[in-house]
Amino acid sequence: MTSSELHDYLLSFPNVWLDFPFGEDVSVYKIGHAETGGGKMFAIVSFDAKPVRISLKCDPQLAERLRETYESVLPGYHLSKKHWNTILMTGQVPEDEFKSLVQISYDLVA
Repeated sequence: MTSSELHDYLLSFPNVWLDFPFGEDVSVYKIGHAETGGGKMFAIVSFDAKPVRISLKCDPQLAERLRETYESVLPGYHLSKKHWNTILMTGQVPEDEFKSLVQISYDLVA
């Protein structure tokens, strides 16, 4: 999945908007209303990183299993290590599984 495809995919979820509370280098996808400045983060992406990094909320047991299965899945960077994973977009995690993880993050936050 290219950076553009990832961006479009994340914005395709209902009530999702893009914010930059940590600076222009970190894209934060939130669920809520942009007009009020509110919302909860469900995906944090560093598009400038090589490889691209995305942090997603996750069930703690699943988070551990993913870290044991994939070298490219790490504890959440600057986030709760129990509830967030950071995925290096190297292609190691199959796209269908990755999309499932995005959906899980969205559902946990929504």
